[in-house]
Amino acid sequence: MSDGNLDLAADHRARAQAVDLAAFSPAQPDLFQNDVMWPYFERLRKESPVHFTPDSDHGPYWSVTKYNDIMAVDTNHQVFSSEGGITIFEQIGGEGPLPMFIAMDPPKHDIQRKTVTPAVSPTNLTLLEPLIRERAGQILDSLPVGETFDWVDKVSMELTAMTLATLFGVDQADRRKLTYWSDVVTAAPGHGLIDTPEQKMQIFVEYHAYFTELWNQRVNADPTGDLISMLAHGEATRDMSPREYFGNVVLLTVGGNDTTRNTITGSVYALNKNPDQYAKLRANPDLIPSMVSETIRWQTPLAHMRRRALADYELGGKLIRKGDKVVMWYVSGNRDEEVIENPDAYIIDRPRPRQHLSFGFGIHRCVGNRLAELQLRVIWEEILKRFPEIVVVSEPKRVFSTFVKGYESLQVVIPRRL
Repeated sequence: MSDGNLDLAADHRARAQAVDLAAFSPAQPDLFQNDVMWPYFERLRKESPVHFTPDSDHGPYWSVTKYNDIMAVDTNHQVFSSEGGITIFEQIGGEGPLPMFIAMDPPKHDIQRKTVTPAVSPTNLTLLEPLIRERAGQILDSLPVGETFDWVDKVSMELTAMTLATLFGVDQADRRKLTYWSDVVTAAPGHGLIDTPEQKMQIFVEYHAYFTELWNQRVNADPTGDLISMLAHGEATRDMSPREYFGNVVLLTVGGNDTTRNTITGSVYALNKNPDQYAKLRANPDLIPSMVSETIRWQTPLAHMRRRALADYELGGKLIRKGDKVVMWYVSGNRDEEVIENPDAYIIDRPRPRQHLSFGFGIHRCVGNRLAELQLRVIWEEILKRFPEIVVVSEPKRVFSTFVKGYESLQVVIPRRL
């Protein structure tokens, strides 16, 4: 970390101690972009673990910041509803939020989720693994040696886009459209990718048209194993409205892109920040699965999920009222000192590495979590066969978002091949 980053971190540690918690909102994307939100969440966990923000850009909301409290909310869909959206901000569009199964309650949620689950079943992942491995090898073999390049663009985006294109059954030539659309979904206007809400809506029109054409192709053909065909032919989904279909496409695009892509990048960054752990991994590649889980915790690629209270409920000594917005800060729960020993440290051989909140819990636990772990395991098995090290040459450029905790770019150099 450069001196400038150290100064910024120290400044925010002082600010976090001085801030008036009564009015404080942790949902500030600049804190996440600069990676300085940690001391604020640390203070909330200690002093106000179930915290009410009366006024913010997103209206009033509760922040839940401790591991066990987050679990209590995430596993209680009877009280904490997902209907209407799962992010702190409301989705764009005059018709309200796009319907999608992650933003539904049972029974509709369960029926729609069940339709697409076979795509990420253990059987299908076994079939996918050789293809993912072949692609990972091709990507890594194409990388320059001794030259600086952007790991996000050349590796993380490529592997996840290839896998997502396969799951959707779309032409590999269109794979980076999926990456772009996923980024547009979660992008804030005026921060690089898009300038205005109107521009965002225009891109959504193109995105919608592309997947409408795919639906029309699949619905008029015999069923296949791709996600669009599953939705087009599924008993519970074939009669869904165009908005509901598109909402599920958006969900599957973002879900299939962000978690894996940002954790692949996060693993390279974390191992560079912790060279002792990188040495441990090189000495013992059997630690790859454990390292993958530790990175998913340490990175927490989606910082939060939100719910809406369906009834009055007491949590952590606070009364959450019916109708209140409740935000589960996974990024904070994954650093809860009372549950995870030495949580700020990156330790690839932790005794319980899969003890984290990054995939959620309860009925909305990430449907593709095993696919994410598979891609991460495979890319690192292939990396260790080829490169003695990947060297990060500068601090990453992070995403301006309180939802996607990710990277726009990470400059690296590979000194040599094995």
